[in-house]
Amino acid sequence: MPQFTTQNRHKPLRLLLPLLAGVLVLAPTMNAGYLPSAHAASTTTQAAVTYKLVKQAESIVTSGVREITYGWVPSDTSKTTEVLHVLQVDLKNPYVQLNAMGGPKGSVTGKQSVGAMAKETGAVAGINGDVFRTGNAAEGVPMGAQITSGSLLVSTEQLNGMYAFGVTNDRQPIIDRFNFTGTATAADGTTFALAGMNKSSYITETNKAYSHVNALYIYTNAWTAPERPAASGTTPTEALVVDGVVTEVSLGQAIKTAIPANGYILRGHGEAANFIKTHFVLGDKVKADYSLQSLTNGKTYNAADFQMMVSGHTLLMDNGAAVAFTRDISGVSGSADRARTAVGYSKDGSTAYLLTVEENGGRNGVTLKELQQILSGIGAWKAVNLDGGGSTTMVSRPLGEFQVQLSHPTFYGTTQRLVANGIGVYTTAPQGALKGITASGEKTLFIGQQASYSLKAYDTYYNPLDPNGLQAVWKLDNPIGTLTGGSLLATKSGQTTLNVKSGTASDKISLEVIGEAKIAQLTVEPSTRVLRPGAVIDMPVKVQLTDGRQLSVPASSVKWEFRGFTANSANGKITVANVQNNIAAGYAIARYDGYGTVAVLAPGTEQVLENFENASYNVGFAGTPVETVGTTAIATGIPGRETSKVLVMDYDFTVGSGKRYANAVLNDGKGITINGSPSTLTLDVLGDQSMNWLRAEFTDVNGKTVYATIADKIDWSGWKNLRVDLAATGLKGPSKLTKLYIVNQEEGQDERAMVGELAFDNLVLQVPPAQIQVAQPTIVMTVGKKEATVDGKKVTLPGAPFVQKGTSTNYVPLKFVADKLGAQVFWDNIAKRVTVLRGDKMLELWVGNSTMTVNGIRQPVLASPIVLNGSVYVPVRVISEQLGQKVGWESKTKTITIR
Repeated sequence: MPQFTTQNRHKPLRLLLPLLAGVLVLAPTMNAGYLPSAHAASTTTQAAVTYKLVKQAESIVTSGVREITYGWVPSDTSKTTEVLHVLQVDLKNPYVQLNAMGGPKGSVTGKQSVGAMAKETGAVAGINGDVFRTGNAAEGVPMGAQITSGSLLVSTEQLNGMYAFGVTNDRQPIIDRFNFTGTATAADGTTFALAGMNKSSYITETNKAYSHVNALYIYTNAWTAPERPAASGTTPTEALVVDGVVTEVSLGQAIKTAIPANGYILRGHGEAANFIKTHFVLGDKVKADYSLQSLTNGKTYNAADFQMMVSGHTLLMDNGAAVAFTRDISGVSGSADRARTAVGYSKDGSTAYLLTVEENGGRNGVTLKELQQILSGIGAWKAVNLDGGGSTTMVSRPLGEFQVQLSHPTFYGTTQRLVANGIGVYTTAPQGALKGITASGEKTLFIGQQASYSLKAYDTYYNPLDPNGLQAVWKLDNPIGTLTGGSLLATKSGQTTLNVKSGTASDKISLEVIGEAKIAQLTVEPSTRVLRPGAVIDMPVKVQLTDGRQLSVPASSVKWEFRGFTANSANGKITVANVQNNIAAGYAIARYDGYGTVAVLAPGTEQVLENFENASYNVGFAGTPVETVGTTAIATGIPGRETSKVLVMDYDFTVGSGKRYANAVLNDGKGITINGSPSTLTLDVLGDQSMNWLRAEFTDVNGKTVYATIADKIDWSGWKNLRVDLAATGLKGPSKLTKLYIVNQEEGQDERAMVGELAFDNLVLQVPPAQIQVAQPTIVMTVGKKEATVDGKKVTLPGAPFVQKGTSTNYVPLKFVADKLGAQVFWDNIAKRVTVLRGDKMLELWVGNSTMTVNGIRQPVLASPIVLNGSVYVPVRVISEQLGQKVGWESKTKTITIR
């Protein structure tokens, strides 16, 4: 496998600059200046790490198209293996075509997801394409050229170092820089240069000019935005041309007539407006000619010379080697780890590579320099960077399926960002005879999970066929579960192959049942931490695997243990039955395959802070910067709360720049009073999937402003119950809740919505009787002696502390130390596992195991527990310091002091 050396990987650096999906360019107004982008890079020096590409999986999408998954594997096992996906397209296959996909019904101003593009156009696979502006009044038009089925829909812009990918009619791939040239010719033979087709307003990089000043543009019916274009700072004069004839002229204002499919509008300003005014007469013949010219060799192309073209950003590869970036990469966070999209082709031009790199969960993506190394590793001769980050998306049609699916998680998980355009992969093959069958279903399972598998069929061109009438016989190579027909109940961890046979055709699918050894972190986030009889608490359990994947653990796979109370569990919820008297905390321990995490609950009460049914105070709106507009109101009729009152806030960030805030101000800023010191605030929020940061502002008893995060990103729509840990903020009561607000940060601003609406309801405080108190004694022990002191009082140990032979590790009797620290200790003799519960911590260690867990997070441990004479001994520093104590060691007297 190819190997590469990368230095100074900045994980998990997140440096995104606005306001593009990929490039920093400000939407201009007549008095706006052009600001260069900036990029802050880490100066941390790390040892060189060797990376290599390892093929992980390969599948056929259709005849001539393969999807290959690679791992970008570091030599340092403490670093994350990144994952990339490649659509390998045989351009010589007569049944395969590439084409540009765009907005709904071919619109260049109506963005949509890659999945929606593929579904609308019938693509069997695809990736996102060009960078586009998203700030202020930008229409989201591709910044470079777009050719779909031989027709130019969008022209290039006057930008430096922007490369495009195209495929000619003779199936030759091209990556080059292009310039748009064109001329409008009036009936009297007078001509005027065309500046572009279907373009948003921008500031040119060639001469720092405003794009539409003294310029003539052509707009077709692919432009569906209300203005042509917005925020241009120019007054238009327009002529509508239908079938080559001038049918309407409008001086000083836009034409209202819709552009027909056989027509276009010439839109001019200044000198161009005078050209229209002077030389265009209703009924006259007008001609518009345009082409693309290579900026590297001067060759001129008509749009009809190409099957397709989608533009990108900087050139990455040429002649099989990485090249200097042709554009400033700071605007696409080129030196940071991010999701990436690229397209390239092989030396002989017979193969195109459509590539995406994941960024989700524990996977952080790669830098552009690493992307160059990856492209070299897969065999790319020439390649260009496309839009990345939140835009990065790949969809593909699994063998035997009729619809495309996400090939991997996006930055947002299963949500696909709306983008300007994409590259679609198409098959034109006729229906063939049955060639084979394939098994379809979950490939990753948890113990206790039930999964169903179905039979799919495909023809000689690897396109789907209706499988009705085919009889399937299923079999497991390694019995990791109970298989009944196509239904599998996973019963133990491991890997296996599921085989299916129908007649003479057969297929197999590799299955993995996750075991505890693959777990890096197990988490549970209860809907409330108040422990009281009758409480019904949602207990969703999630896992992060050692390879970076983040998955939800099915409720059927989780086993529960309860300490300090009794409860029943079902369908991801627990119902509290009884709570022991006088306990400071109860522990709900969630286990998967023996691996545990804990939700610490405390007896207490819940108090309704506000449900807005009888609110008598004012609610107001405040926005930053001053251009931000919005409203707040206590209203009824909101979906999901039609008959009750809720707090509604709508906001509009489309005017202004920089970080933006929208605030729902409560009681004219005086706030809602919070009595006492509650530990938690829960509230229902109607999300708008804007990806903005949701926050709350409080004023504490001393008048200090305290902030709390409600959600890192609003990635849901509909109502959702959220929990805010007030204790973690240090909020001292009595206090006041003064604002509920959202933040649209500058970093990655293009990946968040600028307009939206939220609603809030059912603000509830959870009030435990007090913070969980733990004992803090001073324990003094001496190696080799059973005598010890606890707060100066002599005690006798069950066994003397000792130093393990060949090491400097001090071992102490666990139960004695834990008892004195007020902890609970539980020993599982079958698993050889010791569990320690104290305050808000759960520690678990295993005899002979070099790892431990702290609240579900796996950590290395220098020395594992030892069982000696029926007692468990543990390294003193491991157990004491993880519980928040300090350990002192006096070498002369061999004295251990725990404080």
